[in-house]
Amino acid sequence: MSMAKVLIVEDEDIIARMYQEALKFDGFDVTVALGGLDGLTKVKSEKPDVVLLDIMMPEPDGIEVLEKIKADPDIAGIPVVMLTNLSGKHDAELAKAKGALDYWVKCDVKVKGLGKKVQAILRP
Repeated sequence: MSMAKVLIVEDEDIIARMYQEALKFDGFDVTVALGGLDGLTKVKSEKPDVVLLDIMMPEPDGIEVLEKIKADPDIAGIPVVMLTNLSGKHDAELAKAKGALDYWVKCDVKVKGLGKKVQAILRP
């Protein structure tokens, strides 16, 4: 079986690389998009198995990116998980209402455990 493709959309390079290394170590094929516009482009070109999407980014932010993904029939079926510092219940409910599969708060997700969480999404 081929490696699952994960796209990390994150505007902070250091955080993106940290997640990328952790997921590569767990055997995932990982691409990083720095910011929302790059993220949208790469979702369309890469067709990843799952997208980990930050919310707080310069235009467009993660919620806008999520809306654009879900509005495009070509990529709407790709599962999107919000991975963010925003821990408010409202943010989580909004993201899920707009089509996010799940909502993970960065401080609650151990980098070493990220692979297991992604695996659980891909093979429930």
